[in-house]
Amino acid sequence: MKFTLSWLKDHLETDATLDQIAEALTDLGLEVEEIDDPAARLGAFRIARIIEAAPHPDADRLRLCRVEVRENGKTSEVQVVCGAPNARTGMVGVFAPVGTHIPGTGVDLKPGVIRGQASNGMMCSERELELSDDHDGVIELPEDAPLGARYIDYAGLNDPMIYIKVTPNRPDALGVRGIARDLAARGLGRWKPLEVAPVAGQFDSPLQVRIDPALKEKGCPLFMGRVIRGVTNGPSPAWMQARLRAIGLRPISALVDVTNFFTFALNRPLHVFDMAKVSGDALRIHPAKGGEEILALDGKTYRLDAGMMAISDAAGVESIAGIMGGEHSGCTDETVDVFLESAYWDPITIAATGRALKINSDARYRFERGVDPAFTGDGLELATRMILDLCGGTPSHVVADGAVPDTMRSYAFDAGAMGRLVGMDVPEGEQRAILTALGFRLDGNQAFPPPWRPDIQGSADLVEEVARIASLTKLQGAPLPRPDGVPAPILTPMQRRERLARRTLAALGYHECITYSFIDAQAAQHFGGGDAAVQLENPISSEMTHLRPDLLPGLLAAAARNQARGTPDMALFEIGPAFAGGEPGEEALHATGLLVGHQGARDPHGSRRPVDLFDARADAEAVLAALEAPARLQIDRAAPDWFHPGRAGRLTLGPKKALAWFGAVHPRVLRAFGIKGEAVAFTLHPAEIPQPRAATTTRRALDLSDLQAVERDFAFVLDERTEAQAVINAAQGADKTLVEAVRVFDEFTGERAEAQMGAGRKSLAITVRLQPRERTLTEAEIEAVSARIIEKVAKATGGTLRG
Repeated sequence: MKFTLSWLKDHLETDATLDQIAEALTDLGLEVEEIDDPAARLGAFRIARIIEAAPHPDADRLRLCRVEVRENGKTSEVQVVCGAPNARTGMVGVFAPVGTHIPGTGVDLKPGVIRGQASNGMMCSERELELSDDHDGVIELPEDAPLGARYIDYAGLNDPMIYIKVTPNRPDALGVRGIARDLAARGLGRWKPLEVAPVAGQFDSPLQVRIDPALKEKGCPLFMGRVIRGVTNGPSPAWMQARLRAIGLRPISALVDVTNFFTFALNRPLHVFDMAKVSGDALRIHPAKGGEEILALDGKTYRLDAGMMAISDAAGVESIAGIMGGEHSGCTDETVDVFLESAYWDPITIAATGRALKINSDARYRFERGVDPAFTGDGLELATRMILDLCGGTPSHVVADGAVPDTMRSYAFDAGAMGRLVGMDVPEGEQRAILTALGFRLDGNQAFPPPWRPDIQGSADLVEEVARIASLTKLQGAPLPRPDGVPAPILTPMQRRERLARRTLAALGYHECITYSFIDAQAAQHFGGGDAAVQLENPISSEMTHLRPDLLPGLLAAAARNQARGTPDMALFEIGPAFAGGEPGEEALHATGLLVGHQGARDPHGSRRPVDLFDARADAEAVLAALEAPARLQIDRAAPDWFHPGRAGRLTLGPKKALAWFGAVHPRVLRAFGIKGEAVAFTLHPAEIPQPRAATTTRRALDLSDLQAVERDFAFVLDERTEAQAVINAAQGADKTLVEAVRVFDEFTGERAEAQMGAGRKSLAITVRLQPRERTLTEAEIEAVSARIIEKVAKATGGTLRG
């Protein structure tokens, strides 16, 4: 929203400076984006007189000008070399002294010598002041122009333009008068009254208006207008043209400029039809059938879809309702009779049509946010008066169809809510005064919002309005009250686990990533997702169409970007939700780590090696240990299919209780994400870890036995396809009380092994550590446990003890 300072002062009587107004606007929530102050650009240019203009001795097209300059009551004379053909003795023009920045050329004036003659300043053209493109000669002023005065003050150019950022919930701030209302409520001046005197009609309107019954309740509750005969449509007055140019609009003609002026001044879009081009005796507001075409005022042809609102005469569509008029019925210099229209349109319908047709207009911008429906008739009367004053003519009686929609509603006003919701102490009397200044009507403890504030939808909004006007800069920080004694813990067990997992992964050397919860369908399909249940109805981009089924897609994408920037080795992790479906409860917290490239830096000892699945398993087990998962976990191969088959596993507490997956990422997935080399990963499910039986705020005490542990080695002859984990699980199950740990320390395979043990056979050696808890083990007890170990392994794998 753009406006000028003088425009604002038409509605606000104030002595506030430009800086004070700009600061107040931003504090009120109308953030100032830009201020274009002509005084900053053109303040140095002053009115001066050429005492004498003589030919340059060495250049036919140049003149030596003696210029009389006045400033601060002192008169001086300077010499200027000027090439303008109209520079002459006695002429009054605009002078720029040495040191002035010329905005039209971007040059800073310095003392110079042109063809051997000194030049100390410049007589300026309009282009050099960025007033127009005219540079055929310097600016000529009347002889009585005040010498020494600033040119911007004399020419009425000292009118700063203010550009504010208006949020979608503040349609009332899309008019200068609404902005002035806010500033007056803040105390920066007095809001000037707006007198609306109805214009008496002189005859019955020959053009009627009819709203289709299907649109009266929703699309167009009210449409009104009047005919004005005998207008003269010439240029608009200079003051209006200056204001429109200041906000970036091109003056067109008096009739069109009046409608643009009301759009920005009073947030009341209007439209003028040329009566000579309207067919029939009525304008009809109706939903389009679909397929109608109209050449709009922007010079483009639009095809209307079924249901879009249109304004039509007997010949066809003349306007896209509430958005843009048609070229056919637009006004020209030859226009004599016009129909001035003012209507209220449904914001949602206007927004849908504007988006479908991709039309951005000032009218659409306001109607889709919501204008004041009660001002529809007043706006018509005020615009009629201005057209009569500028263009002449005779008005008809007003014709209308529909009625002003009822926007009356009320909300409870509670002065104490200010302290509870905002933490500011504003007296009740001041609160009531603020709301009244903003147009609210107070009846006891009920507040009635004005019709121009559709954003007020509850009692909390009343508090927000008071806080906004009173200024949130007055909010004083205060510590929260401290309860007596030791406060109760505020983190849930799952939140504590999440924090602990994050710290553990960071301690292991991983870098945390935070990625979007949305990914594209193709990426989701690689991880078992991508179906309609997790598809977003309104995605923010084509790459964020589905909820992620796993955290690994985001980490792989981050790894690919880092590899493209020359980082081949990395360790990344993320903790966040993954989604199995689109319903509540179908999400789970995951902690996922990704290793890419090599472990360690290059060194002369050859310790650098590629990452492998055992790195992923070790890190997964380290995090599980930190989260106090049970120490004895089972391992199987039931990993998801985005892991490499045969090079991945699962840590479980049973077939249906998986705590983690780990392994090498499938080559197919690596190719899809553009990962170079191999990558290993793991995913933990913190919610699956059993909670400790006894809640405690500290770690469990280290449980050490003062009895001597015993270790026994066993070597088994097995089928070469038998997995080592099967042997370990069997040995651990021999005596869950005494067997503390089982480790593989040797494997004998190959031709030599087959020569000794037979074809397809191998030898696997394990160490079993027995830890007594109550008393030292006797040799007989050790032998009994050893026999059970041999029996369990034989039963589970078919292996025999190697002799």
